[in-house]
Amino acid sequence: MIIDSNAFRGPCTCGKAHAMTTEFCIIEPGCLKRLPEYLLSVGLVGHCAAIYDENTYAATADLHPEVLRSIVLPAHNLHADNHGVTLALAQLTEQYDFLIAVGAGTIHDITRYCAYEKGIPFVSCPTAASVDGFCSSVAAMTWNGYKKTFSAVAPKLVVADTDIIAHAPIRLAKSGFGDMVGKYIALADWKVGHLLTGEHFCQQIYDVTYQATQAVLDSATGIINGDPAAYERLTYGLLMSGVAMQLLGSSRCASGAEHHISHLIEMEPPGLGVHSDALHGEKVGIGTLLACQAYHALAQKDLPWHDYVTSDQNYIRSMFGQKLSGSILTENKTDAAAGITAETLHKHFDALSAIINEIPSYDSLVSLYKNLAVKSTLPEIGVPAEAVSILLECSPLVRNRLTLMRLRRCLL
Repeated sequence: MIIDSNAFRGPCTCGKAHAMTTEFCIIEPGCLKRLPEYLLSVGLVGHCAAIYDENTYAATADLHPEVLRSIVLPAHNLHADNHGVTLALAQLTEQYDFLIAVGAGTIHDITRYCAYEKGIPFVSCPTAASVDGFCSSVAAMTWNGYKKTFSAVAPKLVVADTDIIAHAPIRLAKSGFGDMVGKYIALADWKVGHLLTGEHFCQQIYDVTYQATQAVLDSATGIINGDPAAYERLTYGLLMSGVAMQLLGSSRCASGAEHHISHLIEMEPPGLGVHSDALHGEKVGIGTLLACQAYHALAQKDLPWHDYVTSDQNYIRSMFGQKLSGSILTENKTDAAAGITAETLHKHFDALSAIINEIPSYDSLVSLYKNLAVKSTLPEIGVPAEAVSILLECSPLVRNRLTLMRLRRCLL
């Protein structure tokens, strides 16, 4: 299977001309063996470095590309953060023409950030279908404890060998499912932003993301049964979600309230008081259920809304502590929901309800999670169930983006 960027780039009915860095994505069994051929086809020649972690280096033992330098980062406690970037940059001491990421989400975010810093392209070689960011042009990083999205570079080429991906631990594929099912929330939040503030909206990118989500859900049962074709569909869906982000130049179409819940857990603010070793997609999957339940409750009847009021700075300081509160206050300095009034919400209630009702029901999602043996409760990721109220209230603060979760303040 090949995803050709020419099918997506150029002028769009939304009024913008979409650009793509990624020339094409190869999703086939055994395709990593042909990496040199694919590199030449997109004009990538010269000195390069390949970045792995210890696990992905072992998983691709007979398929390592010939490079000037192989950088193998320690797998234990490796994260997409300033420490991980420092480890990689410390070994990127020579001049390189491009980089190759061989791994899952963490290795890709580290590599794309390093490539951006050095002003060179990179190539994506996913080893697991665990996240949707392989084709993205942004990197989700934790920087000095604060989870934020950095400008980075999209891959010039993606070579996704499904023989390798299908042999990764099944937990990683389930994480990929969790990352993608969250698009139901993210897409709803994007529509809400467009409805209430006139935020730019592109139907083509919406459709690409929605269809990618459906491809992943259609593959879910096959993944559990080890069906190779299902792994191809899963990988395709994850890559297409990244293509959508690349076309938009933003994670807006793929990251909403469900990701903000995940990011809040990952930031471990003192007011939340939890630590979770769950995978990103596992946290997003549970964030999706929490947002789904909260959103459908909003659509039941036209509630007694009040005008939006920004969060109290003293509350933010007490919740996020000295280490994080400065970044949170800066992020929310110009509140995305400022100016939203009760009158606006009442006026658009029917349209808001229609958007919410496009999200699958909470019960149907829980049933799907259970059938696939996917984590579906906070305690399963090491977070107490009683933390739900804090997660719903505080998660919008991690990203200044208009979501229905942020607008719940109009009811509190």
